[in-house]
Amino acid sequence: MSNSPIKSNQRNKTKVAIIGSGNIGTDLMIKVLRSSKTLAMAAMVGIDPESDGLARAKSMGVAITHDGIDGLVNLPEFAEIKIVFDATSAGAHKHHNKVLQAHGKQVIDLTPAAIGPYTVPVVNLEDILQEGNSQGNVNMVTCGGQATIPMVAAVSQHLSVHYAEIIASISSKSAGPGTRANIDEFTQTTACAIEQVGGASRGKAIIVLNPAEPPVMMRDTVFVFSELPENKDLSEADIQASVEEMVAKVQSYVPGYRLKQKVQFERFEKDNPLLIPGYGQFTGLKSSVFLEVEGAAHYLPAYAGNLDIMTSAALGTAERIAQSMVSGKFQQAGKG
Repeated sequence: MSNSPIKSNQRNKTKVAIIGSGNIGTDLMIKVLRSSKTLAMAAMVGIDPESDGLARAKSMGVAITHDGIDGLVNLPEFAEIKIVFDATSAGAHKHHNKVLQAHGKQVIDLTPAAIGPYTVPVVNLEDILQEGNSQGNVNMVTCGGQATIPMVAAVSQHLSVHYAEIIASISSKSAGPGTRANIDEFTQTTACAIEQVGGASRGKAIIVLNPAEPPVMMRDTVFVFSELPENKDLSEADIQASVEEMVAKVQSYVPGYRLKQKVQFERFEKDNPLLIPGYGQFTGLKSSVFLEVEGAAHYLPAYAGNLDIMTSAALGTAERIAQSMVSGKFQQAGKG
């Protein structure tokens, strides 16, 4: 019997597995199967034999197991898998990563566990690859981080950022059990990445699960408080241009990512300093960025932009790592 069309088209691609058959894992699987020119789905892993994600994977010709990480290791396809995505929870990821590192797999972490370096593709992926700093594991921060950290970085390219605060609002219907289990880690991990990747001295993250009906699209608000520019007009124009340029970069893999309006600027001089609770009073420039993220509706409807930006960022990261593996410029976990 000949191989299925999916398998025959994937022979020369880098084989990947996904742990987590929920909303994020299923959306990511569909993206790999439909659009990736360099990755091949080898296995989908879950713990619920009745999950929709496992059923869809099986119907698409992907090997499945409902026995978790142990089931993955025991699959005959495991030996050829180079990259493993983990879309479970921060707690579960620690165990998964330990097992996968022992087998020399490159891990892309879609939980807030943050074992590997925070990775926002348009901001720092190339630096991570050039420095060989993946540690066998890269962390995709959070959906809110992927949407907002590029905006913080856009400002920090021009001015020193004292403080950045982001509010990510998503539809309750787009938040599955894994997302809900990770809420505390979401705020902590996103805040740290705002600082380490975005370039802010201090970062804060807030997530809102909106139960509105009909479901609302993902909205993100980014407040960036920086030093006062010497030249008001020039610096504000530079920041607006930098933000628009960064938006265009994110749109290259998330077409539904967009600014809702022009960046809003507010200056705080010595006679009217800004009070940031817990930090004190500061003079500086406040840049407010308002975003909307419409999903590609590969799995959940278009309101679930939080799924799309997370899985698209992870897919782009994996494809870039796979290219580096093929070229021999990337050192895989457990080797060298």
